[in-house]
Amino acid sequence: MPKPIVALVGRPNVGKSTLFNRLVGERLAIVDHTPGTTRDRLFGEVEWNGRTFHIVDTGGIDPTHGGKTPLSVGSADFITEIRAQAKVAIDEADAILFVTDGEAGVTPPDLEVADILRRSQRKLNDGTFWPPIFVVVNKAESQSRRDAAPQFYELGLGEPYAVSGVHGTGTGDLLDALVTAFPEQEAEEEDDSIKIALVGKPNAGKSSLLNKLVGEERAIVSPIPGTTRDATDTIIEFDGLPVTLIDTAGIRRRGKIEHGVEQYSVLRSFKAIERADVALLMIDATTGITSQDAHIAGFILEEWKSCVVIVNKWDAVEKDAYTMEEYTRKIRADLNFMDYVPLLFISAKTGQRVDQVLPMALRVQEERLARLTTSKINEVIHKAQDAHPHPSHAGRQLKMFYGTQVRSDPPTFMIYVNEPKLMHFTYLRYLENQIRDEYGFLGTPIRIVTKGRREK
Repeated sequence: MPKPIVALVGRPNVGKSTLFNRLVGERLAIVDHTPGTTRDRLFGEVEWNGRTFHIVDTGGIDPTHGGKTPLSVGSADFITEIRAQAKVAIDEADAILFVTDGEAGVTPPDLEVADILRRSQRKLNDGTFWPPIFVVVNKAESQSRRDAAPQFYELGLGEPYAVSGVHGTGTGDLLDALVTAFPEQEAEEEDDSIKIALVGKPNAGKSSLLNKLVGEERAIVSPIPGTTRDATDTIIEFDGLPVTLIDTAGIRRRGKIEHGVEQYSVLRSFKAIERADVALLMIDATTGITSQDAHIAGFILEEWKSCVVIVNKWDAVEKDAYTMEEYTRKIRADLNFMDYVPLLFISAKTGQRVDQVLPMALRVQEERLARLTTSKINEVIHKAQDAHPHPSHAGRQLKMFYGTQVRSDPPTFMIYVNEPKLMHFTYLRYLENQIRDEYGFLGTPIRIVTKGRREK
């Protein structure tokens, strides 16, 4: 079941980024006392009482027009900005944290935001409203501010929760109420199809490739970046196997994400990667690999998904006999943490090598599900240990007794050792390379964990 989405909404400088950092547990957002500091999309993941959800930190609703002329609270431009942010949050989020300032008290902008949020909610058959909205009174560090929190009942959105994003006070009660409001987790329907997500920067050619793979114009194709807003599924059959193709909105680099619709479309792209078995990371050959391509690749790896790198628009590149080799070397260097992924140079426009995309993705998926016998694994690790023993640490020597594959999807290996803390991450990488040299696992990440065991 997809993780719920929680949106932080509110005017500037009420402490949304500080609260975001507190809930996520990391300093992912830039915190500054200057209003409007949060300029890019910030997504985090929170786990509370066994429920995991995405949280979205948005830039505050900016009460200035073009950064110069202040807008009055009742001005048309200000109301438009409030309505745009509220509408997207209402449309996309499963819950909204409406953040206010306990130091400033109830302000006219708060009343404007509350009115639009309230009017935008949908009434359900049981008489409740969706999505649920929680009034968060932030900066309530002192007892006097917590005692003053009931004044926020004036917003007409129910009980206010007094919290301190700086110190964490009151966040437990808020999270308890929040996760209770989520829909009950349902058992996912049986789906045996192989899920392949097309991901990458805007205008990398994802929709064009989808149309070529499907054989008809299923997705809107436009040279304007960001045409695809949603992650859409297309189910096909290929070589007798059911395949679900997931086309996603482009992911722009930080600082280039428009607040509102595009902000949430990026989150849906990340959610599509979570759903996928194999991700096709599309790179624009005319611009080459960028830091954002590497960022997306990192997310694919964090989710332990298999990957094929698709270098698109190869027809638009001036080439000689060494061009492909040079591109390959550059991509391998920039994606050195994923040196196991295959590369395909294609043109979705002309169809060049498009016929190799699905066979490669299915091959990668097949290797993702591969299982090795315990005898084969032990042969590899003992051979590796004999060739290059693990360096000793403080007079202690790591001993590997035996290994076994405990799961596939992704391939996960358990190695029993005398002291797990002696295992260095570089040696784990060495063992991974030895396994790959023997058995491949093309395009698929390998997870190796160690477990302690006493020597007989």
